[in-house]
Amino acid sequence: MLRPEYAKWDQTPEDLLHLSMEAENQRSRERYLALYMIGTGQSNATDWAARIGRENQTVMSWVHRYNRAGPAGVAYQHSGGRTPFLPKLNKPQSSQRSKPAGRSSMHCQGVAGR
Repeated sequence: MLRPEYAKWDQTPEDLLHLSMEAENQRSRERYLALYMIGTGQSNATDWAARIGRENQTVMSWVHRYNRAGPAGVAYQHSGGRTPFLPKLNKPQSSQRSKPAGRSSMHCQGVAGR
């Protein structure tokens, strides 16, 4: 039966449960939870795949990748795809845009100069 090799990476099932709650990316959390469920015997790869709407081979590949490369091997990494329709704004611009433009301050400068 296919199981994650926790000892090889000096981990416990609880370590992966913790990662499934703490990882930044939802896809990484999903993968760590699958490894936890399979490793603790609460599910197998086929049943877990059906439960989360994934292909059997996908979930099995997560286990194989974990066994080969550890937790970093299953962490999600964006690999491309379409460019966003609206590019993300960098923080200084977005914070400036979130502040309402005060018309009164602009008019005060003009009035003071008259």
